Amino acid sequence: MEDEPAILKITTRVLERLGYTVVAATGPAEAVRLASASIGDLHLLVTDVVMPEMNGRELAKLLTALHPQIKLLFMSGFTDDVIAHHGVLADGVHFLHKPFSATDLAAKVQDALDSGHGNGHEPHEQA
Repeated sequence: MEDEPAILKITTRVLERLGYTVVAATGPAEAVRLASASIGDLHLLVTDVVMPEMNGRELAKLLTALHPQIKLLFMSGFTDDVIAHHGVLADGVHFLHKPFSATDLAAKVQDALDSGHGNGHEPHEQA
C-alpha cells in the first residue's frame, strides 16, 4: 500500500521480479477492500506510515483482523520523530526508510517474511 503512484509502481515491479505476487493498492480504503476480497492468505503488508486517510498502523490493525497471520513492513520518508509519533518505531517492527534501493526492499521483505514472532508490530502478535 503506497499512496505515491511512482513508488507503488517501482515497488510492485521489484517485488514481482523477485517472484512475489503483489496486490497493489493506492490508498488504505482500496487496501482493505482488496484484502477483504482476497480468497487466499496475504502474507505481507508493505505500507507507508503516513497517509491521508489513515496511518499505516491503523491499516495494519484492519488487515491483521482480516488476515491474522499477515506480516508487516512499514516504510516512510519522514524523520524518526514523525514515525515515532505514529507508534511504529517499536522493538520488533520491520521498517524501511525511503528512499530505498531494490536490494534494501528485497532484504527487508525477506526479513519480515522470515520473522518468527508474527507480524512485527507487537512481539506477541502475528502482502
